[in-house]
Amino acid sequence: MEYKFSDRTNNLKPSAIREIFKYAADPTVVSLSAGNPSPDAFPVKELEEISAELFRTNPIGLLQYSVTEGYTPLREYLKGYLSDKYCIGTDNDDILITTGAQQIMDFATKSLVNEGEIIVTEAPSFIGSLNSFRAYNAKLVGVPVQSDGMDTEILEKVLSEHDNIKFIYTIPNFQNPSGVTMSMEKRERVYELACKYDVLILEDNPYGDLRYSGEFLPSIKSLDKEGRVIYAGSFSKVIAPGIRVAYVLAPKPIIQKMTVCKQGSDVHTNIWSQMLCYEYLTKYDFEAHLDKLRTIYRKKAQFCMDLLDKYCAPEITYDKIDGGLFIWCKLPESVDMLDYVKKAIENKVCVVPGNAFLTDESETTNGFRINFSTPTDEQLEKGIKALGKLIKSLV
Repeated sequence: MEYKFSDRTNNLKPSAIREIFKYAADPTVVSLSAGNPSPDAFPVKELEEISAELFRTNPIGLLQYSVTEGYTPLREYLKGYLSDKYCIGTDNDDILITTGAQQIMDFATKSLVNEGEIIVTEAPSFIGSLNSFRAYNAKLVGVPVQSDGMDTEILEKVLSEHDNIKFIYTIPNFQNPSGVTMSMEKRERVYELACKYDVLILEDNPYGDLRYSGEFLPSIKSLDKEGRVIYAGSFSKVIAPGIRVAYVLAPKPIIQKMTVCKQGSDVHTNIWSQMLCYEYLTKYDFEAHLDKLRTIYRKKAQFCMDLLDKYCAPEITYDKIDGGLFIWCKLPESVDMLDYVKKAIENKVCVVPGNAFLTDESETTNGFRINFSTPTDEQLEKGIKALGKLIKSLV
């Protein structure tokens, strides 16, 4: 039988990262391609205690259907937490609990973007979000990422040249894949331009709590006086990705539409996971846990950068990072990136090719992404040493 697929899916391609995982499954291969938290980062004992107590005291609550908007105590807690700690949220905002932050990208696009309308993204940007946007046949326009964030001069040029832009997508803190953090000046400028050209901003902040050096910068959402910023937060990198709990804070009319989308998708986010998060956030020392994560990732990030300096310099360059889980490496212009990545796999090291993060994967780039949070120190040294040996054989 010949299968005829929808126009929405005809042009979708498998995630490059997920495809690379097939190679990474080989136990002899060092995977620097994932984005998983460190195995040392999970509060296993605490979550085990909470889960046992919940099943003992409220088993039906854990196993029964729940409301689409999310577990009410968790939603109310998050409103206060985000307001008190980050100064975000107004009386016009509401919160929806989602099944991972990926679902926020899906629902935002589904509820706001018509086929052919434009989403402006950073270039490079997170492949998962790009694929969500592509699934609705949105047109993607990339704006280059500089060392301090999105190039706002090019952003204004893009905004001025198109009249069907729905929103600007940005990861301002320790951006995936570049590791770059947007400066305060650029955060203010991005918001100013969104107001000037009457577009929304989708601010994705999964890594904001993982700053281990430098000063905390306020979110773009904290600047929002006109109700044009949709803020995506997640517990994937700070509690556990497997529980799939994230949240979106946005103006009430947008939350209402996204809620309808969720009703047609999965009815509600796993209620056990939501209750688990709420109990952990309210009955354990979450700030101490975040400090522990920062200590883990500060050490691993510095170790990774030291290895890059030792084995890969000066041929491979990178921008030092202050947080997050990723480093964007740049090859000499004379080296073909895709060929290098292929040869790296042959040498038992997996990295993610940079073109996977572009709005147009046919474009060329000399960058690739590595992750340092998942591998052991021994694996990191083995993998980066192999990358260095390979690049020195090619130049």
